[in-house]
Amino acid sequence: MSDKFEFIDAEHAANANAMNTESALSVVRMCALMEVSRSGFYGWRDRPASATAQRREELMLFIVKSFEESDGTYGYRRVRADLAG
Repeated sequence: MSDKFEFIDAEHAANANAMNTESALSVVRMCALMEVSRSGFYGWRDRPASATAQRREELMLFIVKSFEESDGTYGYRRVRADLAG
């Protein structure tokens, strides 16, 4: 379900930043097309990130830092070894 909510949120943000809003779908319309409730979407959007999501975001920062410090040469094995060591 959160995949649908993430899609709606990303599309809504992209439409808000676009110059041509005439063809943009509203959140109401996107929720109807994706067969999810508006209240469910807004509840998902306003809910704080879970502990797992926060840990994944922190880990992503370490992974990106390791990769960038290697000038983009490290693959997943070296990044993993760098993080473990």
